[in-house]
Amino acid sequence: MTTWTSLEPASTTVDPGSSTTVRLRLRNTGDVVDEYRFEAVGDVAPYVSVEPPSIRLFPGTTGIVELTFAPPRTPDATAGPHPYGVRILPTEHPGATTVAEGNVTFTTFMEVRAELVPHTVKGRFRGRPKLAVDNLGNTVLTASIGGGDKSSDDLSYEIVPANVQIQPGRAAFVDATLKPRQITWVGQKQERPYELSVRRSGFEPLAVNGTYVQRSLLPLWMMTTLSLLLALTITGLVLWFTYKAPVRTLAQPKLEQAAATALPEEPPEQPAEKPTQEAAPSEEPGGTGGGGGEKEKPEEEKPERGPLPITSEDKPNLFVQFAQVRLVVGAGGCKLTAAHTVGKLDAATQKALKCFQQSNDSKYGAFSRLAETDGPGNLGRSTMTALLASHFVDAKTVPLKADEASPEVPWVRNVLLWGTQAEFDDGDLDLAIHATKANLDYLRKHVQLKEKPSQGVFDRIKEYQRQFAAEQTGVLDETTLNKAKLGWINGQDQPGTVVAKGWLPATVE
Repeated sequence: MTTWTSLEPASTTVDPGSSTTVRLRLRNTGDVVDEYRFEAVGDVAPYVSVEPPSIRLFPGTTGIVELTFAPPRTPDATAGPHPYGVRILPTEHPGATTVAEGNVTFTTFMEVRAELVPHTVKGRFRGRPKLAVDNLGNTVLTASIGGGDKSSDDLSYEIVPANVQIQPGRAAFVDATLKPRQITWVGQKQERPYELSVRRSGFEPLAVNGTYVQRSLLPLWMMTTLSLLLALTITGLVLWFTYKAPVRTLAQPKLEQAAATALPEEPPEQPAEKPTQEAAPSEEPGGTGGGGGEKEKPEEEKPERGPLPITSEDKPNLFVQFAQVRLVVGAGGCKLTAAHTVGKLDAATQKALKCFQQSNDSKYGAFSRLAETDGPGNLGRSTMTALLASHFVDAKTVPLKADEASPEVPWVRNVLLWGTQAEFDDGDLDLAIHATKANLDYLRKHVQLKEKPSQGVFDRIKEYQRQFAAEQTGVLDETTLNKAKLGWINGQDQPGTVVAKGWLPATVE
């Protein structure tokens, strides 16, 4: 040994987000001048800085360096004791390397974030929001979840699970079911504010506010229609029972008879009435008379088709326009080169879409079912998700940072929107229009709209991961991205529903 070391103090405590300093005394016990370099080792090494990083000592002299511990206020700085070491490397005697060992304790801090997904839910008999609870502290979060109305007692709550334990840096999704205590039979929809709260021992409850829109069982338009039908029915019945058809009889009064046993004389013969209309000619098959042959049957009315998937019967719209532009620049090895109507799912566009669906299904095998889910040549949620995700064809992950703007944010937001939403409301449609226009500008004009990803984007990634039972990391990793590329959607066997007004959005210049 050519050195002697001492840590002052050997054990210390520091709050994440602040710093503390420990002194390391080093004495050169050898007989030559030596230079010593210092390296922090252990799990907390990233949070330790040594100043100065090296010193030169004469034999028998002592030097001092300062170790500064500055753990960040993040879940990575786990609460509790952490052993650490400082490796001392002498230049003249490299084989005499030593390690000075100490202990640092990170204090506990709690930070919880909660968000409703979605913020507004709609229904007649129930609403099913999800509460995303993020543990941003550095210790295990144990909490219970409760619910209550903000001003009245109009709703009952079912919460699963009612208690959660979340590791630092992790999140949990809690399923809530809201049930109105009274059914609204007729009238306008009613907005009922509600509140879900995260309750921790020793802390004030963390409340998250949302809105449940309760729809009436019989909308006003239906009541109006039923009232008109009832009024028409009553009017018809009244006319039926009060109408007296004119009756004309051919019977004549009998003549007075001389004897009771005599038969009455027959009434005089009446002249035959002229027909008011000539008889129609024979309608025998093959006849040539007027109106001969079978009468044409009225065409049966076609039942109204749902709004998804988008087919050739739909009007020109923004989403088909995006698919056309995506296919023009190439997607899945398929190109739209034939003349086509912008935004219209015409024959040329359908042919290119079929090519993309077949190419995607062939590439990903049984996991991709675009043609089966949406129908060959149709543009449904599954095909739209795969078309958007093909933007990342060569990427394995899409790294997003909360404080850094990226042109990939509109693409990620649009992919996840089509992938997770089985029902499109007004808010979903607004997001889809905004993102799709940004995607079109990216493809046509090379305009790269850069946005910072909001917390909602990361929550949407977690929601998508939860739906196919993956770890909810909030990171668009290889597994999650591959799911989007093959067109996996929430409710794969259902076309999806649309309650948003203004469906479908018009094309853009």
